[in-house]
Amino acid sequence: GEKMSAINYFDRGVLLYKDREALVSDEGAYTYQELKEASIRVAAGIISRGDHDLTRLAVYSPNTIHVFPCLLGAMRAGNVLVPANARDEVTATVNFLNLTNTKWFFYHSSLSENVARIREEVPSLEHFVCLDKDNNDDKSLQRFMAEEGGGEVPDIQHDPHRHFYYYATGGTTGFSKAVIWDNLVWDTFISLFNGQTPTDEPPVHLCVAPISHSAGPIAMALFPVGVKNVVLPGFDPLEVMKNIEEHRVTHLFLPPTALYAMLSHPEVRNFDYSSLKYFLVAAAPVSPDKIKEAIEVFGPCLCQAFGQAEAPACLTWMPPAKFLEAVSDPEKEHLLKSCGQPTLSMRVAIMDDDGNIVPNGERGEIVAQGNLISVAYLDNPEATEEMRKFGWHHTGDIGIMDDDGYIYIVDRKKDMIITGGFNVYPAETEATLLSHPSIQDAAVVGVPDEKWGEMVKAVVTLKNGHNATEEELVEFCKKGLGSVKTPKSIEFWDALPRTAAGKISRKDIRKQYWEGHERSV
Repeated sequence: GEKMSAINYFDRGVLLYKDREALVSDEGAYTYQELKEASIRVAAGIISRGDHDLTRLAVYSPNTIHVFPCLLGAMRAGNVLVPANARDEVTATVNFLNLTNTKWFFYHSSLSENVARIREEVPSLEHFVCLDKDNNDDKSLQRFMAEEGGGEVPDIQHDPHRHFYYYATGGTTGFSKAVIWDNLVWDTFISLFNGQTPTDEPPVHLCVAPISHSAGPIAMALFPVGVKNVVLPGFDPLEVMKNIEEHRVTHLFLPPTALYAMLSHPEVRNFDYSSLKYFLVAAAPVSPDKIKEAIEVFGPCLCQAFGQAEAPACLTWMPPAKFLEAVSDPEKEHLLKSCGQPTLSMRVAIMDDDGNIVPNGERGEIVAQGNLISVAYLDNPEATEEMRKFGWHHTGDIGIMDDDGYIYIVDRKKDMIITGGFNVYPAETEATLLSHPSIQDAAVVGVPDEKWGEMVKAVVTLKNGHNATEEELVEFCKKGLGSVKTPKSIEFWDALPRTAAGKISRKDIRKQYWEGHERSV
């Protein structure tokens, strides 16, 4: 099939918007034309050393605009991108680079200490380029482009199943699987994402989340429609608010915890957010009270998606208009708990453990079919087969579908707590805790209990200047949840541990309570 190659999407943006800014930050800016030229030089430099077809290339850096010429250059050279998350434990990065047999490594000098270890422990790495300066024997990106980027860059043959991106999943274990995105996955993601977030004028996207993880694919999905990407080095609530106003941002993605930090910031109501069209909150369920508050503060732009590394971003979609209905109409309030309906070309269902699709309203695993779904894990047929049981992709999330096709995520299958024979899903208890006015963040885990097997425990952080007692919070939960789902104990922590993607790591919290026990569920 004559499918689009990954780089063609960016080149459409260049064709239509060559003089428009593609990237801006405190470090400078690139127009579309300048970014195209830089990507050609990076591609030529890679090809001049004999590497194009499917050579694996990693970019390891905090958020900076200079990541993009490398990503786009690798796409133009026909390489496979290996996103390395600068916030990951370095052991996880080493394991992933070894798993993917990565050969090229573009890195930022601020990570030099980790890079020394990566160099030593990843024998497949042959070429190193430093993004921001000449570093010992490694050329800077500017010098690499100037000295090695003058050659020819042949067009890549179209192939929908050509590997394009290896995305790490299950990174919290230290040993990830590599999800294969081919051109068809990318094609489908870009079509679905743009279909769901239309704008009359070219969009302005604020890259706050890691470019290696989520903000990067969104930025690249919006290049063909002329996006201006405003790149921030990381998440700072006040900086995000200022930049939305200053750059008239239309598109923004953040995980729920970042949204909560913004909502509880004393200056949150002092800025103009009228430009926002799509404030996408995804990566974990969001508490309904917080969605209400967010619509009040940021306007009718809140939206939600459900996806995962194996099916990027767009299995389901909850558009801003539906969230707006849910806050304005008491009959539709339940929609605040939904992550939306199946997207245009995807089939989503709820399945029991024996492979049967269950009736609407019943719990089961969320499963899906369609071109958004990765064909396989790299060199891991067992995991691929397990993910594909009964001819559907298994998400590992427990959910319900209602009669209107709305999906409600109840929890991760593996996070379920079984206490005295009852199933408790942490997300439900967390949502109730988050609706308490004093609570900033909450995590609920099962901890060992002689009598019940597991006991429901909550760990919370309080908003600045707020107080709450354990007794008060337990009573509050009982009213909303009944006694089975209510935490038997609550601890107050200054901060909750997070994964590199910014999600709260229940695993790290659970670990503290299960040391020395036979099984961890």
